[in-house]
Amino acid sequence: MFDKLKKRFGGQAAVRLHTASVAPSPTVDVTDASFAATVQTPRLVVVDFWAEWCQPCQVMSAYIGFLAKDYAEHVLVAALDVDENPETPQHFQVLGLPTLLFLHNGQEVDRIIGVVPYEEIKARVDHLLASL
Repeated sequence: MFDKLKKRFGGQAAVRLHTASVAPSPTVDVTDASFAATVQTPRLVVVDFWAEWCQPCQVMSAYIGFLAKDYAEHVLVAALDVDENPETPQHFQVLGLPTLLFLHNGQEVDRIIGVVPYEEIKARVDHLLASL
């Protein structure tokens, strides 16, 4: 997802001030083909359903990037482009974008539709981690 956004906004990588290596994004891009295998885990999985044309999705994608870094030890964070992968959104009845699905062992345990503050996403994750 981040590669597509980078291409859309000029395709140039940001200028680095240091030569130290930068860790790759902890967000995993998933497809219809890889979705089931990716989410079948006892870890909490947060999936960002997004589309390139969706302006609110860009805000949530930034929040998802923060979430992936803040919870890297405890949560698997994934992103799925609904235009290129229509089967998974249909299966989970994703009707609005952006949508975040929270999954545990491949089963939906919570959902957020639309843009919400980052603090609300973190609160949901904290609650789910405490209850799973």
